[in-house]
Amino acid sequence: MADTERGRVRVTLFSLEEANQTVKDVRLEMEAMVQARRELTRVDRAIEVLELAMAGADPTNPDARELEVRVARRKALMQRLQHGVERIQRRGCLVKDLERGLLDFYALEGDRLVFLCWQLGEPEVAHWHTLEGGFGQRRPIPGRLD
Repeated sequence: MADTERGRVRVTLFSLEEANQTVKDVRLEMEAMVQARRELTRVDRAIEVLELAMAGADPTNPDARELEVRVARRKALMQRLQHGVERIQRRGCLVKDLERGLLDFYALEGDRLVFLCWQLGEPEVAHWHTLEGGFGQRRPIPGRLD
């Protein structure tokens, strides 16, 4: 977990078993956040359309009220996502992508710092990648599910 107090960064290192336990603990929260992220995308699209519809329209137009409702929903969703990410990251892992439901966990491979990588829908943490590599560079952990 990053801690910027006094300019130092603290990283929580996970064993494979600890990462898998954390996945069990946060899976439902990640599912809810992925759904909230999808809804936010839909709400953003609706807002774009309503803003176009409202260009030059009278403020009493029914679309004005709908726009207010959608903007309020966007604000609520953004707060929900922010709080959810904070709750999960307080456990020491990193939320990398809310559209895919990606979590990374700092771990050691010998004397090298790497990420254990999990994606929503996978039964367990079964991949790793370098800190620079990202999801596209992930590799199976030997002896784990592919």
